[in-house]
Amino acid sequence: MAGLFELFVDAQSQFRFRLLDDRGTVMAVSSGFDDKLTAVAGIDAVRECAGTGLVTDLSDPTPDADGTDLSDAPNDGLRHRS
Repeated sequence: MAGLFELFVDAQSQFRFRLLDDRGTVMAVSSGFDDKLTAVAGIDAVRECAGTGLVTDLSDPTPDADGTDLSDAPNDGLRHRS
């Protein structure tokens, strides 16, 4: 799946970027940057670490709203910090 980064200027005149999936769904939006160069550097940093970043699951392992206990859920396919 190929993503797309859009660079834009927000209402406060800050540069931001958003990451869209192949259907145009917004996956992430950056914080504001003072200039275009640092915003582009932010895009480069996300591109660099996104493929190799580990996942830390901070969600509550208590039962889901429907009562499903998620604490013993099967392997979620994520690489976790040890």
